[in-house]
Amino acid sequence: MNSTETLPGTDRRRWFALAIVMTAAFMDLVDVTIVNIAIPSIQRDAGASFSEIQWITAGYALAFAAGLITGGRLGDIHGRKRVFLVGIGGFTVASALCGLAVNPEMLVASRFLQGAMAALMVPQVLSIVHATFPAHERGKVFGLFGAVVGLGAVSGPLLGALLTEWNLFGWEWRSIFLINLPVGVAGLLLGSRFIAESRAPRALKLDLVGVALVTLGLLMLIYPLTRGRELGWPLWGYLSMAGSLVVLAVLVAYERRKAARDGSPLVELSLFKVKSFAAGIAVQTVFGVALGVFFLVWTLYMQIGLGWSPLKAGLTGVPFSIAVSAAAGMSVQMLVPRFGRKVLQAGALVMAAGVLLYIWESGHYGLAISPWQMALPLVVMGVGMGLIVAPLTDAILSEVPREHSGSASGLINTVQQMGNALGLGLVSVVFFGTIAEHLRPEQVGPAFADAFENALGWVAAVMGAIFLLMFALPKRPAQHVEGEQAPAAEPVLVP
Repeated sequence: MNSTETLPGTDRRRWFALAIVMTAAFMDLVDVTIVNIAIPSIQRDAGASFSEIQWITAGYALAFAAGLITGGRLGDIHGRKRVFLVGIGGFTVASALCGLAVNPEMLVASRFLQGAMAALMVPQVLSIVHATFPAHERGKVFGLFGAVVGLGAVSGPLLGALLTEWNLFGWEWRSIFLINLPVGVAGLLLGSRFIAESRAPRALKLDLVGVALVTLGLLMLIYPLTRGRELGWPLWGYLSMAGSLVVLAVLVAYERRKAARDGSPLVELSLFKVKSFAAGIAVQTVFGVALGVFFLVWTLYMQIGLGWSPLKAGLTGVPFSIAVSAAAGMSVQMLVPRFGRKVLQAGALVMAAGVLLYIWESGHYGLAISPWQMALPLVVMGVGMGLIVAPLTDAILSEVPREHSGSASGLINTVQQMGNALGLGLVSVVFFGTIAEHLRPEQVGPAFADAFENALGWVAAVMGAIFLLMFALPKRPAQHVEGEQAPAAEPVLVP
């Protein structure tokens, strides 16, 4: 059912609905980026261990990734408005639980719940837009959505820094979660009035077994990575990580049977027969790993290693965010149509160059490094990242059959979040693994700076691997043709 048929002649109500779903998307994106900048404050105030800090970020990404495809299907089956309202209501409750957490364990559990609710809410956003606006208006609407995504990426760290620095009502870091409450309640009330209901005419069935296997496999891999260093790398950790591969093999076998039985697997395995899609999914996953590592260690380096305030750290990231947005716009509109795949590969090399420059500056200036000195490597990294993130989805989808475009789009976003969760788990190895257990105050800065440089070395190596993987992408990615399902997948979001 198309909502434009439900609301004849009520254009204003359609635009109200658009504002509501975009606010929800903005809230989700800000909540991903806002937490990183407040992590040192959470660590000090709540007494969280470093592994708990990793789970505060990785738990959200893992729950979000595991539930994305299922969230989209629930909307198709039971109604996008209904599932959206459940998602935004649950997200608001989870935000309250995060803000009221009495210990790190409660905060981690609440972040898992928040990610699961985001997985219900976010997939409905563009599905509702697709059902509410006629084809000739969608280009303008999707352009607005891209602007909201860019604004969220820029404003999240700054908003987190300001809220933490201002210490509203003595809440300190808790305000970054509690600010969601009025926004969520308003979205719930207005959404129930202005959003029209819609369903898919032929919705795929749920694959809860597939979700359980994906979640179990990732937990078996990520949990030992985050806790291994603290526990002295016990044998069970290695067995668990090896067992995650067995679970993955079981998942593949089950998905084959599920596809043959009712045609609605969680993962459409036939997509991996398309070389460009398989390579693109690998790029997306590995890119997610790199981003997961970088953003967490960057925050810890600036605030704990260098002793900067949240606001100083947040402002330092502004040139990076602006560079990403500017390069992303240029890559899609001007560069990719002319140079094709080379733009994405150039992005990988430019980002690697920025990372290497950052390593050099960190070593050269030491603990006296200033935000102005960081600006150059951050701008270079941002340009490289912008050249990749905007055109990558179209490059992955360009050779995918139209009938599978919806499944492929959902899988792209899922693996990016899974890669992000894995990267956050690897921080224990590439960052904390180089820091001694007990440091004197004067040793903290140098130890964190060395660990930061070590982690960035791994990020640069990952970008080199991404450059090589991109040779399997089409030389000239065709602009993805809009179909019935494709627009329902949200664009890949920067953590």
